[in-house]
Amino acid sequence: MRFFFLLSALCAVTVTAANRPNIILLMGDDHGWAETGYYGHPHLKTPVMDEMARTGLRLDHFYAGHPSCSPTRGSVLTGRHPNRYGTFAPGYSLRPQEITIAHLLAKAGYRCGHFGKWHVGPVKKSSPTNPRAMGFHEYVSHDNFYEMDPPFSRNGGPPVVIKGEGSEVTIDETIRFIEDAQQREQPFLAVVWFGSPHEPYSGLPKDLALYDNLPKEYAERTVSLTSNETGRRTKRLLREVLRERYAEITAMDRAIGQLRTRLTELNLRENTVLWYCGDNGSPPSYGRVVTPFREEKGHVYEGGIRVPGLIEWPAKIKQGRISKVNGVTSDMLPTLCAWAGVALPDRPLDGISLTPLVEGKMKTRPQPIGFWSYSARRATRNGAKPYFTAEQQRGTTPLVKLMGDIPTRNFRNYHQPPIEEADYTAGPRVWLDNRHKLVLTGSKPELYDLQTDPAEETNIAEQHPEITNRLSRELRAWQRSVLNSLREKDYPKK
Repeated sequence: MRFFFLLSALCAVTVTAANRPNIILLMGDDHGWAETGYYGHPHLKTPVMDEMARTGLRLDHFYAGHPSCSPTRGSVLTGRHPNRYGTFAPGYSLRPQEITIAHLLAKAGYRCGHFGKWHVGPVKKSSPTNPRAMGFHEYVSHDNFYEMDPPFSRNGGPPVVIKGEGSEVTIDETIRFIEDAQQREQPFLAVVWFGSPHEPYSGLPKDLALYDNLPKEYAERTVSLTSNETGRRTKRLLREVLRERYAEITAMDRAIGQLRTRLTELNLRENTVLWYCGDNGSPPSYGRVVTPFREEKGHVYEGGIRVPGLIEWPAKIKQGRISKVNGVTSDMLPTLCAWAGVALPDRPLDGISLTPLVEGKMKTRPQPIGFWSYSARRATRNGAKPYFTAEQQRGTTPLVKLMGDIPTRNFRNYHQPPIEEADYTAGPRVWLDNRHKLVLTGSKPELYDLQTDPAEETNIAEQHPEITNRLSRELRAWQRSVLNSLREKDYPKK
């Protein structure tokens, strides 16, 4: 089966230096599908994203590669499902043999920078998976999420606090990078991963004031989250928590607007791609006040993996369009390579180029999408050998939320033990085609028709055994390829 293999010879396109776009990948942290004004949220104010949705390409069926953050970020960078390289869950790192979009575009003459949350390995200089080691020329980054006055590492140096609202600081650094790339007369790739709206929450007075009048019934519930004061779990009124969460989303939205304005001032807006998405669904309890979908972050149902998706590119997208074609974060690398005229890596990829979709020529997706929350216990069994030393995986940038008593994050990755049959059933799996979604979480398969049942309320597996069996066979074949990659079979032999 060839649905998950992409041949670089077929995907390379003729692109001249003059028409290569600048590219900015934007990602919100825990920003779920329903939490935007353009989807009719009753409270949230996101005027910039709303304008992008009106004038650009709105991806209504866009998915995070995984229902949690680190794995999804790996899928953006590599075009591959995170299980292929052991990034199973938050706090799992990349492997240094992975080829990233920064590696590829840098060779094509792009200036590449990363700004904000990294979370696929430590950002310190000695880390084998920091942004520079993974292909970026420069970075101002954090090991994980951050709030006001973020402590960032600049190109691997010791963390330094930069005063200001977190999203605005991130965009200020991005703009500085863009101005430098323009002076160098280089096209640029900026990967901008915000720390918002991940909890614990905070907000500027002007943003908090927008949400002073949330419904009183929200004050009748308490929710559990991290305390900004202690770094440990606390309980607070839902109304107060939502006020701060929404303020963070609005601040992030405004920062994106500041970026768009500066691009216009620099005469770069026309041929610059802005691609925004979330990294997983909204978190439990306080993120799900309004949603049409089942479950939330951490789950493979729609509420955990369907996220906002927007592409703005004035030179190519002349008027607003809405797409219902399935797309996923692993599609970013193949798409960017097509735009930049760069050949794809000679290894299994899970993403496809969405260039035909942007051009209005793709009406259905040519291959399904696989999701798999692999149980990390299978990777650590029988004394599995760590991929790096503990020191190499030790984080440095502080954050409010404590991990035990540690105010930062350390990472992990392991050499996968020999594959066993139990690996195929380790964790929830999904195989998503243009209409049907197969979900395997227990002994009985679940099948949903997302065209008629986007809320995944009615399991139709028994009524359609032929579809269930076909999708199950395809899923199994894909898993075989993924586990082969996990065993490091894609990497050049030493």
